[in-house]
Amino acid sequence: MYSKILTLRFPKTGVSKPTVCHLAKDYGLIFTILKATVLPRKEGIMVLEVSGPKKNFKNGITFLKEQGVLVQNASREVNRNAKKCIHCGACTAVCPTGALVVSHPELSIDFNIKKCSVCELCVPACPTRAMKVHPTSETFF
Repeated sequence: MYSKILTLRFPKTGVSKPTVCHLAKDYGLIFTILKATVLPRKEGIMVLEVSGPKKNFKNGITFLKEQGVLVQNASREVNRNAKKCIHCGACTAVCPTGALVVSHPELSIDFNIKKCSVCELCVPACPTRAMKVHPTSETFF
């Protein structure tokens, strides 16, 4: 199973089409919408986590590009400053993917960056500001 978090930018003329649905229907891909801003007659932006067989993934990306969608790897990641973290657990309450969890019996916070969807909900939830968003190198498909 292949999985990536992608940013999709739809042209003004493409926001009214059900383009993303074809990823599941025609290519057998599973997707989760992490963020979306799609307005009529304006550019649309979606952040998706897309999973499926690698061949289907590549074919699905090709389809999106043929529809005029700009496809990018998510260009940010969330990092935790271990020195600032006081292991209060506030971040675990808002993390939708389980990337931040309480480890028992130590009651410390573990951060699995591979599970992180870059939703950024943990950043304002952290009272010590141990969670930060950092740019990563952008890779275009």
